[in-house]
Amino acid sequence: MLARLKAPQWAGLGLIGGLVIFPYMIAMLTGQPIDSGVPKFWQGMLIQVFILAVFAMSYDILMGYTGILSFGHALFFGTGAYTIGILLKHAGWDLGSALVAVIVIAIVQSLIVGLLSLRVSGVYFAMVTLAFAQMFFLLAEATDFRQWTGAEDGLQSIPVPAWISPTTERLRFYYLALGFAIAMYLVARQIVNSPTGRVMMAIRDNEVRAKVLGYNTLIFKLIAITVSGIMAALAGALNALWNLNANPAVLSVATTINALLMTIIGGVGSLIGPMLGAGVIQLLGYWLNVLFGPSWPLLFGIVYILIVLFLPYGIVGTWRLRGISWLEQWRRRWQELTVRS
Repeated sequence: MLARLKAPQWAGLGLIGGLVIFPYMIAMLTGQPIDSGVPKFWQGMLIQVFILAVFAMSYDILMGYTGILSFGHALFFGTGAYTIGILLKHAGWDLGSALVAVIVIAIVQSLIVGLLSLRVSGVYFAMVTLAFAQMFFLLAEATDFRQWTGAEDGLQSIPVPAWISPTTERLRFYYLALGFAIAMYLVARQIVNSPTGRVMMAIRDNEVRAKVLGYNTLIFKLIAITVSGIMAALAGALNALWNLNANPAVLSVATTINALLMTIIGGVGSLIGPMLGAGVIQLLGYWLNVLFGPSWPLLFGIVYILIVLFLPYGIVGTWRLRGISWLEQWRRRWQELTVRS
């Protein structure tokens, strides 16, 4: 079975293996305990990358595989964060039941938003989704619901089970977040490679042709929004567990823009690309902040422009195109040498 794996699959397994042993490598290199100091800091940094990777991948299912541009994807991320926070803190639910509730609410929310928004398309759809997200953003900030949401201060001190406390059990939370990211990738990969996923891509390429072939494109768009919404909501829930809070910022348009940037930087329509884009934004943002202080957003904007100019299809998309071109050139040269001999 291992012999049948292709180079990208071997690379993926190598990356996962590296991430598994990463905390121990950092601890060994720094000579510090694995649960404190520099090792603990970098565990936290990668936990944020894993969470954002799933969020970006959920956005890629919409934009990259179905051709749906949304400006309100933060709606699902933020709803997942607030749902699990309210249920754990105010309702006293256990973690498992709260996660099930997050999934159910994400499904209902996705269907409602989809049925009301998919009557229009293109930029009009994007603006409708933005309106939905802003509505929930205002509700989260409203003082009328302060006792539940904390209003502009956010929902603070969310009680997290001791066995996954991000403070005392950082390493365990690290592996939980890593496993979550891997599981979501495998689920997303299975969906996009299925007949349903192929129809989604057909809608992206030419929706009129898909309709002529007899497909009810509304159903497949709803499936895409629902799958994307569930993944984003679960990522938001894990983000709330990690930060021990949920604030209105998770529902803001800036959160959606981050998902869009991660997807474009990594490579639209590749799944793994947006996950890499999440790593680029998180880690590059950290290093730029360390090196240049408050001016780092300006420098990041310059870096983003350079990425768009020199990697027009994102990191993964450009690599695939150039890699295929490079392999094709070598194949032709080999054929020429074979014919000459």
